[in-house]
Amino acid sequence: MRLLLDTHVYLWVRLDHPSLPESFRAVIAEPSNAKYVSSVSSAEIAVKRAVGKLEVDGEIGGDITGLGFDELDFTHRHARVLDGLPLHHRDPFDRMLVAQAMAEDLVFLTVDARCAAYGVRLLL
Repeated sequence: MRLLLDTHVYLWVRLDHPSLPESFRAVIAEPSNAKYVSSVSSAEIAVKRAVGKLEVDGEIGGDITGLGFDELDFTHRHARVLDGLPLHHRDPFDRMLVAQAMAEDLVFLTVDARCAAYGVRLLL
């Protein structure tokens, strides 16, 4: 399975937070699954830090590979998919992550039920 972690899921993994669903823990722990964290998540963390909505220690994106994840850059191809998405969700970061998951045929790990409206593959 190929997975894209939503920003909150990546942060929960990083912090070993109890909010991380057990089903997510299991697929993330499975060595045969490819797991990606997007550059969009790093940008979201940076923006939310700057406006005081998030307090997270450490260098942004500095631990992605150390946690066993691969980096996924946001590309023009992803932006074209984003451009075709209806406005089911007003959060631009979530919309960008959904577009990446759709463009790359990834399962999107999120607890945000609003993302299901896009038809993106989610872990249920």
